[in-house]
Amino acid sequence: MKKWNRGAKVALAVAATAGLVIGALSPATAATRTTVVIVDSNVFTSLNSSTPDTNLVLNGNVAYLSGAGFNYYDEKPELVRNTTFGTYKIMSKTPTFKVKYTVNKGRLWSDGTPITGVDLLLSNVISSDAYSIAAGLGDPASEDKKPAFDSLGYGGSYSKLIKDVSIAPDRMSVVLTYSKYFPDWEIAGPGPSPVHALVAMAMGEKKLGTSAHNVALKSKFLNAYIAKDKDLLSKIGKVWSNDYNVTSVDAKTNPLLLVCNGAYIVDNIVKDQRVTMKLNSNYNSGLPTSGIEKVVFTTIPDPTAAAQALANKEVDFYEAIATADSVAALKKIGAAVTVEGVTLATYEHAEVRSGKEQGTKVDYTGPFDGMSQKAKDLRTAWLLAYPRQEIIDKIVKPVNAKAVVMNSHQYFPSEPNYSKMVAASGMAKFTAGTQADRTADALALVKKYYPSAAAGSASVKLTMLWGSPSNTRRSAEAALVKAEVAKAGFDVTTTPTSGWSSFLGDPKFDVQFYAWSKTALTQAGNFGSFKSTDSQTGYNNLEMDKIITRLETEVLTPTEIYNLYLAAEKILVEDAVTIPLFQWPGVIAYNSALKGVNPSPLSPSFLWNFWDWHF
Repeated sequence: MKKWNRGAKVALAVAATAGLVIGALSPATAATRTTVVIVDSNVFTSLNSSTPDTNLVLNGNVAYLSGAGFNYYDEKPELVRNTTFGTYKIMSKTPTFKVKYTVNKGRLWSDGTPITGVDLLLSNVISSDAYSIAAGLGDPASEDKKPAFDSLGYGGSYSKLIKDVSIAPDRMSVVLTYSKYFPDWEIAGPGPSPVHALVAMAMGEKKLGTSAHNVALKSKFLNAYIAKDKDLLSKIGKVWSNDYNVTSVDAKTNPLLLVCNGAYIVDNIVKDQRVTMKLNSNYNSGLPTSGIEKVVFTTIPDPTAAAQALANKEVDFYEAIATADSVAALKKIGAAVTVEGVTLATYEHAEVRSGKEQGTKVDYTGPFDGMSQKAKDLRTAWLLAYPRQEIIDKIVKPVNAKAVVMNSHQYFPSEPNYSKMVAASGMAKFTAGTQADRTADALALVKKYYPSAAAGSASVKLTMLWGSPSNTRRSAEAALVKAEVAKAGFDVTTTPTSGWSSFLGDPKFDVQFYAWSKTALTQAGNFGSFKSTDSQTGYNNLEMDKIITRLETEVLTPTEIYNLYLAAEKILVEDAVTIPLFQWPGVIAYNSALKGVNPSPLSPSFLWNFWDWHF
C-alpha cells in the first residue's frame, strides 16, 4: 500500500512498550549471511500505516519494504522515479493539469496477480473528499462520523484540486485531471493497492485465489469504483481501516492481508517482539535486491541493550533513540561495527490541546480550551515553563555536544533561513532570559486566573500524553517537565500510556510530546498538521488554514514561501499551541560486513536503498 500522510508528510517516531526475548533471535553471524536483523525501539501495530492511528515509523518501514510505486526519495534527498514499476508524464498544464500514470506490463502482486491501472484507483478513494462524499462513504471533515476509509490522505492538495480520474481502455493507465498545476503533484500521485485482495476479504474470503478469480475480483472493484457502489466500497473500507491492524502474523493469518508488490513480504510477526520479512518470489516492481533474503525488525526499547545486542552480533543494524550510554557502548565495540552520525529530519516537539479533534464527539473542557485570552495565557504559561534548555543539556548534549534548542517549526538549526525566521517569528518570548525568568513569567500568567497559584500549588491540573516507561530518554524528559512546570503552579500527571499514539486525539490529555519524522519534501513544509481538519489537538485557526491551503495548492516563489512560513510561525507563537524542542541526534551503527548502507535524512532513513545491501 502507498504510504499516504496529510499535510506535513510526517510519521510519528514513537517509543516501544515491550521487551525483547534475545534468545529467540538467530545470530546475525549466521553462516548464510543473507539475513539482516534491525533493531527498532517501536512495536509493530499495523500492516497499513496510512490511518491516523497507525502512521508510525516501524509500520511505515515494513510498508516500504513490502511496497513499490512510481517514485521514492534518495539520500540527497531527491525524488527518484521508479521506472521499473511504471512511468508518468504531464499531458497538459492548461486549462487543466493532466498527468498520465502507466503501470509497466508484467508487474505482479506477490500472489502472481498482474498489477494494472485498476490497482491505482483506490488512491482516489482514500484521498478525495469529494469521491468519498459522492460514493456515500462519508464526509472526511465531519465532526460526527468517520468516513468508511479512515485515511490520512483526505484534505490535502490532491483532494482540493482533483477533478477527474479516468482509466484507459487497456486498464494499464490512469489519467488524473486537476483544476490547476500545483507544486507537490509528483508525491500526490497514485500508488498501487491489491484491490483484488481487498474485495476478496470484503466478501469473507480467507485464502489466496486463482489468477482468473483475482482478475474477476479486480473487475468487480473497477465496476464498484465507477458506479460508486456504497455497499461494496464500505465493506472494503472496513477491511482497509481495521483488518490490517494486526500485531501478530502466523500460519493462521489470512494470507490475503499479506499480498504486496515490494521486495519483501511479511513472513511472521511475534507480538511486541519482531517482524520477519522474506523475499517476495514474484517481486518485479523495483530494483533487484543484492543478496539479502530476509529482513528482521526486532524490538529492543532500551537503547543501551540495543547497542549490546549489536556488540553481541545478535543484530546487524542499530538506529534507536540514542543516549550517552548507548553511544559510548557503540564506540567500544570496535572495527566490527561501523558507527556514523547522520542528519535526521526528525524533531521532538510539545503540543497543547486547544479543542476537540474534528470527527470526534467528545468535547475538550480542560483549562487550555479555545481561543479566549485566558486559554492563550495558560497555554503560553505552560510553554514558557517547559524546560527546553535543561532537556537539551541533560538528555541531548551527552549524545550530541553541539545540540541546541530548536526554535522554528519549519527550519532546522543548520538551515539558511533558520536564524532569520527565529528573529522575526516572536519566538523570542520563549527564549528571553533564563529558565527561572521564563518560569516566573509563566507563574505570573497563571496567577491572573488562579490568584493563589504559587510554586507547588498545583493550581492547574493537567494530564500529559507520552510514550513508554521503557524508553529512558522519554522518561527523563517527562520528569524534567513535571518538576519545572510545578514551579509555575501546574500539576501534571505524567503516567506513560501504552499504545499512546492512538490517543493523540483523546481530549482527556491536555498536553503531549513526541517526535515527527518527515517522509517527503513538500511546499507546505511542517505546517500541514496544524490545519483544522487535520489537527489532533483540536487546533482551529482560519488564517492558518488559508496559509496551508496556499502552500498546498499554489506555485509560489521562494520569497512567497518564506513569507507564508513566517506568517504561520507567528500564528503558532501567538496561539501557543506547540513548541519545537530539538532535532533528534542521529546515530546509526551497523555490522561492518554489511555493504551498501547510505542513509537519507528523510524516513525511512537507512532503509531507502535496501536493494543495495549485501554482505
